[in-house]
Amino acid sequence: MEIRSTTEQDRDVFVDTLLVPFGLLPEPPAEDGGGAWWSALELDRGVLAVADDGRPIGTAGAYSLELTLPGDVVVPAAGVTAVGVLPTHRRRGVLTAMMRHQLAELRRRGEFLSVLLAAEAVIYRRFGYGPATYTRRLTVPRHRSALAAPWAGGADGGTVEVLRRAECVGLMEEVYDRYRRAQPGALSRPHRWWALRAGQPPIAPAPRYIAVHRDADGVPDGYASYARGDVDPVTRTVTLTVDETVALDDTAFTALARYVLQHDLMTHIVFKHLPTGHPLPWQLEDFRAAEVSGETDWLWVRLLDVPRALTARGWFADGELVLDVDDPFLGEHGRYLLTVRDGRAECVPTDREPDLSLDASDLGSVYLGGTAPGTLVRAGRIRAHHPEAAARADALFRTDRPPFNLHWF
Repeated sequence: MEIRSTTEQDRDVFVDTLLVPFGLLPEPPAEDGGGAWWSALELDRGVLAVADDGRPIGTAGAYSLELTLPGDVVVPAAGVTAVGVLPTHRRRGVLTAMMRHQLAELRRRGEFLSVLLAAEAVIYRRFGYGPATYTRRLTVPRHRSALAAPWAGGADGGTVEVLRRAECVGLMEEVYDRYRRAQPGALSRPHRWWALRAGQPPIAPAPRYIAVHRDADGVPDGYASYARGDVDPVTRTVTLTVDETVALDDTAFTALARYVLQHDLMTHIVFKHLPTGHPLPWQLEDFRAAEVSGETDWLWVRLLDVPRALTARGWFADGELVLDVDDPFLGEHGRYLLTVRDGRAECVPTDREPDLSLDASDLGSVYLGGTAPGTLVRAGRIRAHHPEAAARADALFRTDRPPFNLHWF
């Protein structure tokens, strides 16, 4: 078996190989070559596994993205994607070989963070990735969707306008970019994605209505992408599904939520992606009206250079912590003294006794502040070497806002 990097000339064989493990068939391309979710693949960052007989048997790719860290710090991150092995060649070490090749290539490029969305949660921990952001689905029956005062009146000084997706792509791109730069855990959406209509709605060309919120000065500061489903032939119910709601502040979100919740002729309104702890249920007159489902991990994070990653993010408490980090997949082990003062960190190798011992994947989980180190201590994943270690780590890694990512890749 050979593991090799790909070029643009490998696009067709890469995509054809990738679709087989997921049981997908090729989509007819648009006349301009866009519209398919894989059309934005960066083939100069791909990996192809080739069997001894010359047949391609596995793929792995990466996008050049930016990740917003706590403290509104924006850094480059490799968005790992398109990972698959032909069903005929599983359990033979193909995936492990591709991931090892890919991580070495990311380091060669000078990258210190890698992220992915895991199709299966049991796969990626062994490669050093840990779940770092979470998402949930919220369903509200239309007849129980009234907002309580003071949110029911809608006197925020702004306006909501309804457009078709094709009419406001540039507006959505601009609002999303402003949003993701201020939201920890959010990923960039490069212009190329919007231009090629690559991904899921509202980037994809599927028909959607876009509710756009403008502030009192007429500046767009939020949007909601939504579509109505078919009428259920048995129950006669109709569901309005919101793909995503992007808002620069709570006022814009509430105005957009009020609009979709009050949409006539619907029986249910579904918000597909909301962060854990979102305030919307508290804004409803009937607190029990919001049904939570589909709560799951979303963005997984891997640190490729521990000191560089820990000094890149912002911090919200001062203190010191000695981390003993084991990275079995890369065969590496390091002990680091993390010192935080006035929001910035210094991270250096040390021979001091550790406060915490943890795996690289668990460091990825706590890195953005969405998972408390103390939770993983209680779960037995992180070892605390003295009684105060977990509380000290929780205080140090906490953030001003929970991390959240909407972007699918």
